[in-house]
Amino acid sequence: MNEDEHLVLHARNVAFDWAALPMHWVPGEPQVTHTINVLHIALPEGERWFVELFKDAVPLIKDDRLREDVLGFIGQEAMHAQAHDGAAAHLEAAGVNVRPYIAQMEWIFRRLLGDRGLTGKAREEWIIERVAVVAAIEHYTAFLGQWVLDAPLDGADPTMLDLLRWHGAEEVEHRSVAFDLFQHLDGRYTRRVRSMLAVTPVLAWIFLRGTRFLMRNDPTNPGKARWRTYRRAAKRGLLPTGRQLLREISPYFRRSYDPADTGNTAQAVAYLASSPAARAADAA
Repeated sequence: MNEDEHLVLHARNVAFDWAALPMHWVPGEPQVTHTINVLHIALPEGERWFVELFKDAVPLIKDDRLREDVLGFIGQEAMHAQAHDGAAAHLEAAGVNVRPYIAQMEWIFRRLLGDRGLTGKAREEWIIERVAVVAAIEHYTAFLGQWVLDAPLDGADPTMLDLLRWHGAEEVEHRSVAFDLFQHLDGRYTRRVRSMLAVTPVLAWIFLRGTRFLMRNDPTNPGKARWRTYRRAAKRGLLPTGRQLLREISPYFRRSYDPADTGNTAQAVAYLASSPAARAADAA
């Protein structure tokens, strides 16, 4: 990260009231709503995994400022998990059975990618391997964070929109931390490439499967998820386009890659200064 963009990261203890949230909080767009709702049922387990992994990595850090950044990242990711858990609980209360999908996420992050009881050098290598995975994921979350700050979703439910933009702004704010940690601990280019090649199809699968799952379990029976509905919504700016998503892959493979090239720090900080939830948290 550039010196002039360095921020002191801190967690904001936000709270959201979902009592008035409609099932389709993007009016007339159930598939758009549920594509974005995948965040609520997929992210919390992943973010709790980030937190535990980075706690394990802290003793390996030899740079004081990076350690401070990692601790700030841990606090922010813990709050993201909590906020999306609340939205997932609201979906459950509204009649959407989200538990089977969440159970799959638990298997991925607790069993497949979890702690394996290793010791010594083997444990350190497993930590670094997973930090590389997080760095690749954070490249996409920075893109999505900037996308939601820019997206023309002003007709959406304001509470949900604030959650998404608060989260997106913090993703932009801390977008360099995971990559900086990976570079500090290892930084091998082959490992970076391997991680991105693994992460990209898995993230696509999570969103495709999650959208279909939520549409199928929506008690209002909006019908099946369809590609033409996605393409129509993406053309209107309600979802990222396929071209935008594909364009995000290649920068990560450049040896000169810098996470700061994705997203607008000033815009993210400005949103956090105006976010109703963030302002209430800071006042409290």
